[in-house]
Amino acid sequence: MVATAAPQQRVRKSRRPFSLWRFAGYVALVFVSLMFLLPIYVMGITGFKDGGNTSIQTMWELPKSFGAGGYREAWDRLSPNMATSFKLVIPGTILSALIGSFNGYIFAKWQFRGSNLLFGMLLFGMFIPYQSVLIPLIQALQKIGLYGSIYGLILVHVVAGIPITTLIFRNYYANIPRELLEAGRVDGASIWQIYRQIMLPLSLPGFVVVGIFQFTNIWNDFLFGLTIITNPAEQPITIALNNLSGTFSVDWNVVMAGAVIAALPTALIYIFLGRFFIKGMLAGSMKG
Repeated sequence: MVATAAPQQRVRKSRRPFSLWRFAGYVALVFVSLMFLLPIYVMGITGFKDGGNTSIQTMWELPKSFGAGGYREAWDRLSPNMATSFKLVIPGTILSALIGSFNGYIFAKWQFRGSNLLFGMLLFGMFIPYQSVLIPLIQALQKIGLYGSIYGLILVHVVAGIPITTLIFRNYYANIPRELLEAGRVDGASIWQIYRQIMLPLSLPGFVVVGIFQFTNIWNDFLFGLTIITNPAEQPITIALNNLSGTFSVDWNVVMAGAVIAALPTALIYIFLGRFFIKGMLAGSMKG
């Protein structure tokens, strides 16, 4: 009897009593979640409506019949620009992540005279407003023959992403024990061999964080895509989405459907890789 009563007593003590404050906290969380989900609800249902049944006053109402609505027209008008965005975001994310990874490895594990000053100057690029460098940026792209092409836009995003990718990887590599590097040096490995054979296999969480961050930034960019690529047919999807609005009238069902289509890739990235993003951020913020 005594042996069976003890576990039951521990179970009773582990149960938390009902708390009014905890219940109020849950209610507040549900309310805030609904407030954040309302725009998604409006965009989703408005995209299913016909053009004649769409107005600002009736956006909250459910569609009378669920059909293609504005999604078909939005997809027909945005699909070429979405392909352009994928051609831009995939190489831009990969290149900026690789460069930031090697920079972070050098700044974290191979200290040299002036490295801290150089690292601080590199991070200063994160705080420069993009609008202040547009004119010299366009002039530089014109001189190298990349202005107006997607390759020039990829180059701009790679260079703009180097400071933040370097910072993330430097913090991540700082937690890796130096004994691994010393073992590689004892075996006669060079700086590049240590990076390729030791650091890169351990860098998956860092690449996940940088990949999600850069993918989102490049996909949602508007300023560079508008100023560097002048041909509307070759511009990224964010500029094409802005062009869906007419001059004198707006087809709200097409605009809302286009917003859903444009936001879907980044939403899927966070849905499927969000937990890896949190793990990677924590791995780069705690000392091992």
